[in-house]
Amino acid sequence: MLEYHHVDVFTGRPYAGNSLAVFLDQQSLTVAQMLAVTQELRHFESIFLTRAADGVVDARIFDLIEELPFAGHPTIGAAAVLHQVADASSAGPRGWRLRLAARTVTVTTCRVDERTVSAELAQGAPEELPESPRPDARELAAAVGLESADLRRDLPCEVVSTGLRYLIVPVVAGALARAHYTRADMDAFLARHGAQFCYLLDVDGLEGRHWNNDGLIEDVATGSAAGCVAAYLLRHGRAASGQPLLLHQGRYVGRPSRMRIAAHGSAEHVQDVTVSGEVSFLGTGRLDVLPATDTGSRS
Repeated sequence: MLEYHHVDVFTGRPYAGNSLAVFLDQQSLTVAQMLAVTQELRHFESIFLTRAADGVVDARIFDLIEELPFAGHPTIGAAAVLHQVADASSAGPRGWRLRLAARTVTVTTCRVDERTVSAELAQGAPEELPESPRPDARELAAAVGLESADLRRDLPCEVVSTGLRYLIVPVVAGALARAHYTRADMDAFLARHGAQFCYLLDVDGLEGRHWNNDGLIEDVATGSAAGCVAAYLLRHGRAASGQPLLLHQGRYVGRPSRMRIAAHGSAEHVQDVTVSGEVSFLGTGRLDVLPATDTGSRS
């Protein structure tokens, strides 16, 4: 028997935001089983937690394809569930340390109401990345279904990482609605420029879009990218140190999401990035049959 919590992350109301399955104390599952369970439930990601002897919670995150070294919305959703399970009545803040494959992070949680918890993830300082060639504007625009005139000329495309490397692509107002991936080799294209993923950003409207690199699935709310956006905006004078901003995502897939972001430091040295949002509790579920321990991944 395998029990889980079903939550929606980056929203204060159910059936919006980015859905997530959170499994508590599941140290007995194999990698193959965790991947198979994630594929069965069809959430964008699932997270599997194990309480360690040192007080840190070990966390393993899976999307529909593979295990991820870091992801924002599962980490925030998991901490909210830990808060709910530990003390469903307390309104005071709680702190949690989650050990992910990429790094150990701290999440602070606070109750909003009976079925909502707010959580803030401290992502730390952006990573120092080696210089990579910047993509040609025309080639990049075509890769995301746009014209070169749709890219902001006053702001650069830039790779930023707080755990995953995102190519931040600033676009003009209205361009997000027309965007879609057109390249079959998006993985290779981004790798040539030092990135793993691409995040399109309407800087003035504070709204973004992100797809899996095959272009078939659009993400609802990308917490790992949101931290990169905060660092990018501070670096390029579009936000002050510590200034709270509200980043929107998901309206093009009918799941509006709101991510609160902030970066601390200076344009020359971003010291810390935080991403926060509300987590709505929908319910719990139970799997009475587990996948085989040596099962392969399914598409």
